[in-house]
Amino acid sequence: MTINATALKDVGAGPARNKNLEGGSGTSPAAPRRGRWSSPWLDFALRRAGGLLLSLMILVVITFMIVPLIPGDPAVAIAGTDATPAAVEALRERMGLNDPMGVRFVDYVGGLLQLDLGTSFRFGLPVTDIVAAKLPFTAQLAVLAIAVVLLVSIPVGMAVGILTRGGRNRWLDVTFANVAGFLASLPGYVVGTLLIVVFAIMWPVLPAGGADSLSALVLPTAALALGPTAAVARVVRRETSTVLEQDYMRTARGRRLPAARLYLRHALPNLMTSTLTLTGLILASLLGGAIIVETVFNYPGIGSEIIQAIIYRDYPVIQGIILTVGLIATLLTLLVDIVLGLIDPRTLGSKTHG
Repeated sequence: MTINATALKDVGAGPARNKNLEGGSGTSPAAPRRGRWSSPWLDFALRRAGGLLLSLMILVVITFMIVPLIPGDPAVAIAGTDATPAAVEALRERMGLNDPMGVRFVDYVGGLLQLDLGTSFRFGLPVTDIVAAKLPFTAQLAVLAIAVVLLVSIPVGMAVGILTRGGRNRWLDVTFANVAGFLASLPGYVVGTLLIVVFAIMWPVLPAGGADSLSALVLPTAALALGPTAAVARVVRRETSTVLEQDYMRTARGRRLPAARLYLRHALPNLMTSTLTLTGLILASLLGGAIIVETVFNYPGIGSEIIQAIIYRDYPVIQGIILTVGLIATLLTLLVDIVLGLIDPRTLGSKTHG
């Protein structure tokens, strides 16, 4: 757990220097010397670059191999059941489905190297255009959801941790743990269905689908954010309890610092490492969850598009969407690791973060 240096300054404590161990220059003789070009950030960048490259290679192989496992013939799905065998065969030849797997993989990788995701079987349009048209809707929904997660889970988790400090309000601790655990376990599509029943049918105050207005974003955002909010709030509550029992926090309370300064300036920064680590995982999962939630609310994002692509066996669209979502999730994880490194430089040397 990171100890806030400002807190040590406020409570009159500071890191003691052992003069017997330090030389005249103030540096320890036992401290390892780094190379001229070595630094924590450089090591971090090299590790993450290698990990990112490996992740992309695995993602490319998975997106190529998973599509042929989908049952059905894309030519039949697109041409229709009334099409003649000759017409279906001609369509298969035009879409390259008769080529050997090795040839198709080489063509697939070659297209990716040119930033070409292929052409949709169904529409005859570049997949990049389809993804570019649908992705902003999904990104908007995911950003709103993560904003709700952070703005709700951190204050609620901290408040419960403060109120239950030292075994106080045991009933609140038990109730919060049970309710948060239950909400965190609910799938997004179940929450979405319940929200539609309550707020669009029984009490029609919000639209049940679409993206025609800002009010149409309320229910899908709530469905997507409810479970992650409960999960992060549980972590924040546990970390708050741990931080409040640290010696520097006890000393700060003894100095009777104002509550806002005590909790927001000294306790909150020490919660952020664990909270951001979990938030990074949730960011990646929100993209996958958004695909399901979008289907429930008929939201015009990549979720609805990939469902239609699966129905029509539109392989390039399926591959393009999965590859795009996987790449974004990987980059979001990298971004969270960078933020963690700025908050706590010790995480730069951790293989779990780097």
